[in-house]
Amino acid sequence: MNRTEFIIATAIVLFVAFSLGWFANWLINRFTRVSKSEVGELDKMAQALHEAEETRDQAITYLQQREAEMTNQMAQTEAELRAAMDGLRAARAEAEDLRSRLER
Repeated sequence: MNRTEFIIATAIVLFVAFSLGWFANWLINRFTRVSKSEVGELDKMAQALHEAEETRDQAITYLQQREAEMTNQMAQTEAELRAAMDGLRAARAEAEDLRSRLER
């Protein structure tokens, strides 16, 4: 094989390799192409996801506010209970004191 035949054989091999690469690229692009309807559906899904995230954030904020309100209300109720229990304890002590005075 002389130099000219080697150059031609190398050129043919390189051209075949280039052709196979181009054909493989064309096949991949052909099968992975996204249609406009799919893009539209992806946009709708993205919008729905965004709205769902906003709704979730609003729900979390509402729940945090309600939890704070309930915690505050529970603290107030506990304070009222302690005050009532203290008053009841004082009334019982006074009643016991009055009973002991009456018995004497």
